[in-house]
Amino acid sequence: MPTLIVNGGPVIWLILIAAATAVVVFIERALFCHRSQINSAEFLNGIRTVLKRDNVVEAVSICDATPGPVARLVKAAILNRDKGRERVREAVEEAGLVEVPRLEEKLNLIATIAQISPLLGLFGTIVGFIEVFGQIEQAGLYSHIELLSHGIWRALICAAAGIAVAIPAHAGYNYLVSRVNKIILDMERAAAEIVNVVTENGNGNGNGEPE
Repeated sequence: MPTLIVNGGPVIWLILIAAATAVVVFIERALFCHRSQINSAEFLNGIRTVLKRDNVVEAVSICDATPGPVARLVKAAILNRDKGRERVREAVEEAGLVEVPRLEEKLNLIATIAQISPLLGLFGTIVGFIEVFGQIEQAGLYSHIELLSHGIWRALICAAAGIAVAIPAHAGYNYLVSRVNKIILDMERAAAEIVNVVTENGNGNGNGEPE
């Protein structure tokens, strides 16, 4: 590996920096998604049971103690339960608009790295062949393969490194997108259910007045 890095030239360092960035971002996002995804059905069943006892304080406490965007959406609905069904729905939608960008944060960075890594590899390849042809021009017909090997090494190493970074980065991006989509789907289901829960239990109505 040290030999490959040395022979790769300056461009290989750019590729390695991109690779390190992708790894750090992927780990951080994967952990974030893991913390954000909960068993929404079980959580909502617990909230429904508590609200049936009219214990709003306990319901809010459960939301505060539960990580993830689903709990924050449910909390927004509970806090607006006395303002009518439409206001509850609006509060949930507003909370969702805040949560979705948090889930999608930094995903574009991984996608960008997956896209530019092969280009960086191609750039390193071109630089390597420029060096080769420069040496050929200087040495003329007497150029030896040993004089050209460094430039060829650089070209091949950069091309391989760029592709080697792009493939896992692209796979990691798709994995994170699928995780985020699952969480968003849970949010949508929870939002629809909690609106019904807080209104059906007499916490709010369409006219904005308590029943």
